[in-house]
Amino acid sequence: MSKTIIKVENLSKRYRIGLKEEKAQTFAEQLVRTLKYPIQNFRQIRNLGKFGQEEEGVHWALKDVSFEVKEGEVLGIIGKNGAGKSTLLKILSRITEPTSGRITVEGRIAALLEVGTGFHPELTGRENIYMNGTILGMTKKEIDRKLDEIIDFSGIEKFVDTPIKFYSSGMKVRLGFSVAAHLDPEILVIDEVLAVGDYEFQQKCLGKMENVSKQEGRTVLFVSHNMSAVRKLCNKAIILKDGLLSEVGTTDAVVKKYLNEYRSTTREVTFSDSHRNDFIQPLRLYLESKEEIITVNDQFNIWFEFLNMCPNSNINLSLVIATQDDIVVFNSISNSVPLVGGKAKFKCQVPANLLNNQIYTLRVLVVKDLRIPLLDISDVINFEIADGERSINWFGEWSGTVRPNLEWEIFN
Repeated sequence: MSKTIIKVENLSKRYRIGLKEEKAQTFAEQLVRTLKYPIQNFRQIRNLGKFGQEEEGVHWALKDVSFEVKEGEVLGIIGKNGAGKSTLLKILSRITEPTSGRITVEGRIAALLEVGTGFHPELTGRENIYMNGTILGMTKKEIDRKLDEIIDFSGIEKFVDTPIKFYSSGMKVRLGFSVAAHLDPEILVIDEVLAVGDYEFQQKCLGKMENVSKQEGRTVLFVSHNMSAVRKLCNKAIILKDGLLSEVGTTDAVVKKYLNEYRSTTREVTFSDSHRNDFIQPLRLYLESKEEIITVNDQFNIWFEFLNMCPNSNINLSLVIATQDDIVVFNSISNSVPLVGGKAKFKCQVPANLLNNQIYTLRVLVVKDLRIPLLDISDVINFEIADGERSINWFGEWSGTVRPNLEWEIFN
């Protein structure tokens, strides 16, 4: 039976929002301040650790979170933005301290949380590799044996002796993941930062994480909004909601619950810089229809706006519509279009009488020259198709993932 390698007990983290804590310069000044505000200080001490009646400006990012991870497990951590996922990883990685609770970790942790985290901007890529290895407790000889493998996997061999401050965000992610995955930590912690990398490197990273867990028996903690990646990689998952641990279980069961209960439908999303890579900056993805509610009898348009940083390239857009159970309904690919640099817009028209009355998810892939994937966006648009006729008959609910209106002929 596998041993427990991570044990989290009643973990909580509190932040003060919009308040700058005043610090006394001397012991006498602190004593005067304490005597001057006895009631205020008593209230702060009394409320410390409580979640119900906090003073204004206090936010609990995590509240009494408890779970265990076995050796060799791949744990998927899912939840909406602001649920506490990144805070949990920062505490596990010793970047920040918890307000209360306890963590027991057996082994070394290598983490890839934010672009550039753990790198010194003035040092070269090569020097940062040695620095990270030293922090993990490795000797120079041990790092020497891994160096070529790290550089080769990252794909930045031409720039490995260039200071990190001149790297693009994509290059930092490439080197950061390669360092974390190849320096033999017992525990690998990966946040959504992989979304910054290009699609091809994302798939390469997922393959490496799978190998790290299954072949090498190491433990992986993986935060992602990409449910397909979570299902493929993880054998256990948890849901965080408003800082609380709301679900623990097998990946399929937890993901299904998340899709059904925690993720609302949305027909439009505007992207932040965190989704940008060296080739594409997604701007906006949205559904356009004449009516607010799209029914099975309505056609609608899917629009995707982005900044193209690959001028004079042939760009294709691929749209994948799937059910919430990850069953692909169809995949539509645009014509190959030579684009100049700058803003571009693609529109795909989905005909009426094609989709059934259920909730679907939309995936977008941007491809260059029909062979080089540049961007993969999943699980950001979820839309519902309503039953336009609302008829009740002996057929009952229409089954199937599609509901086409086919041509019929009757001979008598």
